[in-house]
Amino acid sequence: MAGMNDEGRQWYVVNTYSGHENKVKENILKRVESMGIQDCLFNVVIPEHVETEIKDGKKINVTKNMFPGYVLVEMIMTDEAWYVVRNTSGVTGFIGSSGGGAKPFPLARHEIEPILRNMGITTNDVKVAYDVGDEVNIMGGPFVGKSGKVDAIDTDRQTARVLVDMIGRKTPIEVELIHLEKAE
Repeated sequence: MAGMNDEGRQWYVVNTYSGHENKVKENILKRVESMGIQDCLFNVVIPEHVETEIKDGKKINVTKNMFPGYVLVEMIMTDEAWYVVRNTSGVTGFIGSSGGGAKPFPLARHEIEPILRNMGITTNDVKVAYDVGDEVNIMGGPFVGKSGKVDAIDTDRQTARVLVDMIGRKTPIEVELIHLEKAE
């Protein structure tokens, strides 16, 4: 669903009864359609990933819910959109709301991007201000505070291979593009 007004689009986490995620997604989409708020509510996603399992000696792909009991909703948090989602059958509330009529906080970009990327959904491509061979600082993730030289950039996976000095040796590590900043 694409809306005319894309400014203010944010991702929110909606709590549901575990096992009812598909029904809640369907209910939200029906209510959006019937109430005509397509310009405020854009996407409803159940965070899932595919795992390969071996059964009876054969590989099969099984879709598993990453966060049972939760649905991700991309919306502009208007009073009407908030009302529609929270009063949908099967929705128990928003995560990040203190209750008492307080609107929830959206997910930060660095929180939602890895989830969507893991599902094969891309949001905005990260614009990089560095090239292979440039020195970069790592601003997030397990190697925060380290710096190194960019060895390769994979725009499809939104990652870069960075050579970092560890115990006197250049070690390649994979870092998400959003966690890198060109060194001054």
